[in-house]
Amino acid sequence: MFKPKIIDALKNYNTQLFYKDAVAGLIVGVVALPLAIAFAIASGVSPEKGIITAIIAGFIISLLGGSRVQIGGPTGAFIVIVYGVVQQYGLNGLIIATLMAGVLLILMGVAKLGNIIKLVPFPVIVGFTSGVAVIIFSSEMKDLFGLNMAQIPVGFIDKWIAYVQHIPTYNIYAAGVAFFTLQIIIFWPTVTMKIPGSLVAILVTTAAVYYFDLPVETIGSRFGEISASLPTPAFPQIDMTVLQNLVKPAITIALLGAIESLLSAVVADGMTGGNHRSNTELIAQGTANIFSSLFGGIPSTGAIARTATNIKSGAKTPVAGIVHAVTLLVILLFVGKLAALIPMATLGGILVVVAYNMSEMKNFVSVLKGSKSDAAVLVVTFLLTVLVDLTVAIEAGLVLATFLFMRKMIQQSGVKEIEAEAKDLDRNTLPGGVEIFELSGPLFFGAAYKFKDAMRLIEKPPKVLILRMKNVPVIDATGIHVLKEIIRDIEQKGTKLILAEVNNEQVLAELKRSRVLFMIGKANVVQSHSSAVKRSLEILKTVNHSRPNGVGTG
Repeated sequence: MFKPKIIDALKNYNTQLFYKDAVAGLIVGVVALPLAIAFAIASGVSPEKGIITAIIAGFIISLLGGSRVQIGGPTGAFIVIVYGVVQQYGLNGLIIATLMAGVLLILMGVAKLGNIIKLVPFPVIVGFTSGVAVIIFSSEMKDLFGLNMAQIPVGFIDKWIAYVQHIPTYNIYAAGVAFFTLQIIIFWPTVTMKIPGSLVAILVTTAAVYYFDLPVETIGSRFGEISASLPTPAFPQIDMTVLQNLVKPAITIALLGAIESLLSAVVADGMTGGNHRSNTELIAQGTANIFSSLFGGIPSTGAIARTATNIKSGAKTPVAGIVHAVTLLVILLFVGKLAALIPMATLGGILVVVAYNMSEMKNFVSVLKGSKSDAAVLVVTFLLTVLVDLTVAIEAGLVLATFLFMRKMIQQSGVKEIEAEAKDLDRNTLPGGVEIFELSGPLFFGAAYKFKDAMRLIEKPPKVLILRMKNVPVIDATGIHVLKEIIRDIEQKGTKLILAEVNNEQVLAELKRSRVLFMIGKANVVQSHSSAVKRSLEILKTVNHSRPNGVGTG
């Protein structure tokens, strides 16, 4: 359940491995700096909160995590939910929600829910990820064009109405800085992949704004001086009323953290040929969020882009992630104050690129071109994420996906009379007074009614009814209940029931547990069609011998 990868990684650790990890850690630490600052500001908190989160959470995730090369820290997926919590409950409310989410993640790991990613349909993931990307993009218009706005509205439509109203207040210098930032990030990889374009953009635009004294807003002019030290850990003030209101966002943070961290670990496995420990990863993510909140940080999770950068830079063990955290700590302590000079337009440009990379346009279009049910789940999740709320979007997406899946299962389930096929299977005609039906598909609460209705349509009750269950992979309590009702109903009409080819172990176990086998008799549960025909002949003989002249009453 809990075994950090670093334990195995350090068994045969050597200087050569440390050199590769150190180089990768330094590179990814530099890559993480502008993203940590940008994510914090976009989330509605001061820039150093993002760096602190990357340091504390990044260190713990690498130290305790279940992946060799996972890099943890703040990510774009949290921006929407974090911003909403900060606006409504303040920084203390965010700290409480993050702490609660950390506890939930640990409980998920202890409960061995590491495969939770498999429970979330792909259209839901793509829908809310694309929706978050649109929200991030729309939230950066103020900084991108230097609009003179006191406060950005929370609602998506309200945002754009406000932007249109404030178009006359745009700052040509801010727009130029943002445009130049985008050009550097887009074209810098053609020069070199070793130095991130976002860092180059920050260095160039910050120097230009400073030396040419351009009239654009900077981190310092908006937030003041950045603290160049780690804060003292402190437990938040807990208000029970606020605590109850924060349960929902805490669950959302925990779910997003679980999904993104395990997705990132899966991507890392694909790039390295490794095999992560999902439950250990969840426990590590939970621990990281708890400590991050105690230091005043924001939610964290595994970061796919930074993890990929770590791997491409040569990382071999979790030591690289630890070096990444130490690198950020050194930057915070010795040059953190210089971050106040970074233009807000530069960070806006960086986040626009982040939003584009998050948008998953290829996956969005691919799902949209697929089945109508998947497309419906995608569109509903996407629209609710953008227009309503991320929590509502995930809930609605999961519920809709579940109902559409049930609908498909119901369509695949059915009951049909197969007397002709039965003759072919047995190479003999069925005895008179015997009918055979076949159940196909899962016999669960969504499909059981079809079975019940089909049985009611039998005009003349036979003496023996054979139900073939070869193609029934699962049965639930509703299916059992309906089966019992049918048994009682046909027995009142003088019909004996035979269950044939109950080959699925789960189905057979449920029939035993619910005493259905006791109701019909173990002798009437057979493994093959020929055995069912043979057993029906035995029942007919018994029935005929028990009645004068072999004549029955029904």
